[in-house]
Amino acid sequence: MAAISLPAIGYLDPVFVDMMEDLKSLLRYVFQTKNALTFPISGPGSVGMEYCFVNLVAPGDKVIVCRNGVFGGRMIENVERCGGVPVVVEDGWGEQISSQKLDDALKANSDVRLVAFVHAETSTGV
Repeated sequence: MAAISLPAIGYLDPVFVDMMEDLKSLLRYVFQTKNALTFPISGPGSVGMEYCFVNLVAPGDKVIVCRNGVFGGRMIENVERCGGVPVVVEDGWGEQISSQKLDDALKANSDVRLVAFVHAETSTGV
């Protein structure tokens, strides 16, 4: 409560800029990278997912998207909003994506630019 009562520090304030540089440095250490473009994103995982799609998918890009729950569906929406062409590899909710289906999709779409899948589909627990 004491911290909340303090005045906010603006994003252009030198104190904030210094804190952000420290945080970026720590993130580079955690992820073992020297990339200066390492920085935090405030928001839920869906924000990070959308951030990736808008930076990786250009109009007309073909993207294989694995869907077996809510977040796979959200990835398809992101691809479409970016003007990409989703190629959906689908399995039932609560089931793993078939590696054979993914392999078949890759063979049938040699011009694919990206493969997207959810590592931990929290809507189903897979």
